[in-house]
Amino acid sequence: MPNEFIINQLPSNKILIEEKEYHFYSGTSYLGLNQDADFKHLLIEGINRYGMSFGSSRNGNLQLDIYAAAEEKMARWVGAEKALTVSSGMLAGQVVAQFLKTQDSTFFYAPSSHAANFHEPNVVLPNISFENWAENIAQEISENGATHSVIVCNSCDALKLTPYHFDWTVQLPQNQKTTLIIDDSHGLGITGDNGAGVFQNIFVNANVRLVVVSSLHKAMGIAGGVIFSDSDFIEQLRHTAFFSSCSPITPAYLYAYMHADDAYSKNQQKLKENIARFTHKLIENQGIKIFNYLEGYPVFYSLRDELYDFLFQHQILIYSFAYPIKTGKPNTRIVISAWHEAEQLDFLAEKIGEFTKVNS
Repeated sequence: MPNEFIINQLPSNKILIEEKEYHFYSGTSYLGLNQDADFKHLLIEGINRYGMSFGSSRNGNLQLDIYAAAEEKMARWVGAEKALTVSSGMLAGQVVAQFLKTQDSTFFYAPSSHAANFHEPNVVLPNISFENWAENIAQEISENGATHSVIVCNSCDALKLTPYHFDWTVQLPQNQKTTLIIDDSHGLGITGDNGAGVFQNIFVNANVRLVVVSSLHKAMGIAGGVIFSDSDFIEQLRHTAFFSSCSPITPAYLYAYMHADDAYSKNQQKLKENIARFTHKLIENQGIKIFNYLEGYPVFYSLRDELYDFLFQHQILIYSFAYPIKTGKPNTRIVISAWHEAEQLDFLAEKIGEFTKVNS
């Protein structure tokens, strides 16, 4: 069964493939904002005010007010001193990584860390569980004795849904300069208080600088990325040649963000209801036993790759492809979004139940 298609419309809760309609449970639009009518209206207002793009350096002699306003709002939201927006999540990671690379830093990467945060190509990641890595990272840094240690990890396992904990952050050596970078691309907007992600829930000692980077493309529906940290660090990044030479995020998206509190709140609540309903229906029909999942999180991972073909025959398209390396094993997941209707969730759970009974 093919699992790669080319379509000519933006995905929503349903898509057309070769003139047939399929229920769609993939992608990362967790809040469904790229198809939300209210958010679209705000984006159009932003385009009318600020145009289609702003291809100028953020450090130029002409500045748009929307950047500082949006960054101040984002920082307050997540509980950081300051925020800095860029044009992609990849760039957010690279602005930080390339700056720290010049600071006589030794990098320590957690398993499955995203390539956006690599300080050089072809970083070899630890082939152990996150739990085992977390148990040993404090000792590893202490024994290494680096002048400046940089720790890189994700906020959650959005691929295989293995729980992450962060108790280890307060156990890091207190006599060594350390920067902790957490990629929250799959948490910001849907986890934490009011969707504020991981920042406010990470505790570090005074010698450890906390930096959270994130894509805004996913739950937030914004074509860009963001960096959260203390004011001093953000100001240092702001004046690097790397940041200065990059075109910024399109201002119309930040205009939409500034006025979209109701849209975010509405879709966050709808997503919570959808996750709860789908999980309950899976438990009812025993389909839950083939998934790894985290309570309240919209992704359900299965080792049963044949589930993809079974559901496709019932005009249901789910996530099933190798990532991040295309030659690897397929990663089979179901992604729930705020744009799904109750009937769709019930239908999906019913078909998974049928699959489970036949393939138990």
